[in-house]
Amino acid sequence: MISLLFGLLLLLLIVGVPVTFALGLAAIATIWQGDVMPLLIMPQEMIRSINSFPLLAIPFFILAGNLMQEGGISRRLVDFSKTLVGGTTGGLAMVAIVTSAFFAAISGSGAATTAAVGAILIPAMIAQGYGAPYAAANQAAAGALGVIIPPSIPLILYAISANQSVGDMFAAGFMPGFVVVASLLIYAWFHARNLTTLPEEPANIGRILRAGRSALLALLMPTLILGGIYGGIVTPTEAAVVAVMYSLLVGGVIYRELPLRQIPIILRDSAITSAVILSIIATAGLYGRIILSLQVPAVISEFVVGAIDSPWVFIILVNLLLLVVGMFLEAAAAILIFTPILLPIALNFGFNPVHFGIIMVVNLAMGMFTPPVGLNLFIASHIAKTSIPRIAKAVVPFVGILLIDLMIISFIPWLSLVFTKQ
Repeated sequence: MISLLFGLLLLLLIVGVPVTFALGLAAIATIWQGDVMPLLIMPQEMIRSINSFPLLAIPFFILAGNLMQEGGISRRLVDFSKTLVGGTTGGLAMVAIVTSAFFAAISGSGAATTAAVGAILIPAMIAQGYGAPYAAANQAAAGALGVIIPPSIPLILYAISANQSVGDMFAAGFMPGFVVVASLLIYAWFHARNLTTLPEEPANIGRILRAGRSALLALLMPTLILGGIYGGIVTPTEAAVVAVMYSLLVGGVIYRELPLRQIPIILRDSAITSAVILSIIATAGLYGRIILSLQVPAVISEFVVGAIDSPWVFIILVNLLLLVVGMFLEAAAAILIFTPILLPIALNFGFNPVHFGIIMVVNLAMGMFTPPVGLNLFIASHIAKTSIPRIAKAVVPFVGILLIDLMIISFIPWLSLVFTKQ
């Protein structure tokens, strides 16, 4: 039954069946053939998987991200980032990275970060002479910060799957996010040294103050959201609602760049995205229940512990596994499928569950900008009006950079745990 469960899922994914249907069909076939549980329990298990208060944060953060994109918040963040790093070598590429970090601290979504920031900066980078493949690859990689820097939808999903505090997972994402931002900025500077780009306006105190004043309300948003969570004023779910209301107020009333006629379109797009993610969670919950019923974690744990005697060898193998998984499977589904399998083994080797969650999320963040199914890559490719094969070569250095970051994060637990209560 285990071979049927995993083999059929792999086959369905290879032939291009959407993740939700692949998970559901593999689960149904296993139940039908193996009498794992009554078929009547299936809908109950799927509903139970999404019947969680913290999961409400997901549609609200998606809606907040879309409202910010349309309400002028992302544009002001770009303008402010330009005054900080725009005048340095590789300045515009750095602006994309810094702005993505700011936007990630509000939206919680890698795809939303790539779309919102990339729509402004990818055309600007191409016009400055960076080249479409590099511009798209840089933004796709920077967009992955949306799942590392809190608030992050994958961090919420891992917290629920691993029975950990969402607040601890958010706190654990700060330092790893800083490591990734710093490494991307360094690469942007090195890469730009060999390019002939148009000169960029150097920063000065006056420009910084003017842009900062214009972007003040946008910059206050992460403080409002994360400060409310860590201050114990609101839960992560309530903070997501606050983010929606703040986006509506700032974009629609104060900036007046969010027309009423656009609201139904934003609601529709947010509902579609939320439905896709929640359907994956529902079928992945059913799939995970079957994994537990077949005692897959116990079988794998016994084998791994018997075959591997070093926790560091284990974590290297996990990183390789998740790197490959992230290339073919969406991050939400990968977290829900592999957390019940890998976490018990990690605990046996003495890894902190919060630290292990950050390792998983950073791993899967790379999958967002690697072929064949990297969502950020497709979004950036569409904006840059260039093909995936052309971008693929430009993406390779970014994958290498995040692999180095991943090793640093994996072997220095302090980076993930310094701000947590662990």
